[in-house]
Amino acid sequence: MSRILGATRQRSRLRFDGWIAGLGTSSGTRVVLGHWPRSPFGPFSDVMLERADGERVLMAPTRETADFVSGTYVFDTVRVVPVQVSVDGHAWTVTAGSLALRFTTGRRGLLGLLLCAVPGALARRPAWSALTAFPARALLPGVRTRGSAGGGRREWYGARDLRPIRAMSAVFEGSDLGALAPVDPPVRFGFGSVPRKPALTQVTTTVELVPE
Repeated sequence: MSRILGATRQRSRLRFDGWIAGLGTSSGTRVVLGHWPRSPFGPFSDVMLERADGERVLMAPTRETADFVSGTYVFDTVRVVPVQVSVDGHAWTVTAGSLALRFTTGRRGLLGLLLCAVPGALARRPAWSALTAFPARALLPGVRTRGSAGGGRREWYGARDLRPIRAMSAVFEGSDLGALAPVDPPVRFGFGSVPRKPALTQVTTTVELVPE
């Protein structure tokens, strides 16, 4: 991570372009996938998982990405494991250590269509995330588009698409996690949660580092 931080002493904001999937399960475990084709670390994916008993687990593919993500969010356990994501149309397949996850998305609703109409250059701006903070909280309880992250960092989310997740199957540490369910209670990794209804969101995440 020192390479990234050293390269950004003058430009303290890091941008991640990709997708966030949030899913609940009937077992009580909630799963959040981050899939980042474009990031300061190159393409990578990570999984945040909160068990029914409240344990928060991060699974990231390298020590560098694990250190950055765990420095931005809060976890009880951090695992450096291979994380692979493949996408075939509406079907997503994810493997992360002992997690095997598959889910399918449905057609966009009205909110997804509205988000797709926002120019990408605008959606990437932190000012846009600040402007949409109140509507996001009203339309998607638990969701926050800006806030304070771990280590004194600040963070903004600019959504560009939203698709419902219609079906899933998941096994973690040899146990079936059950059927798709709302993300309830909300996950507690950072200042906000994902939508209560399982969804896949295309997003630009901007993280502002603490000046050195």
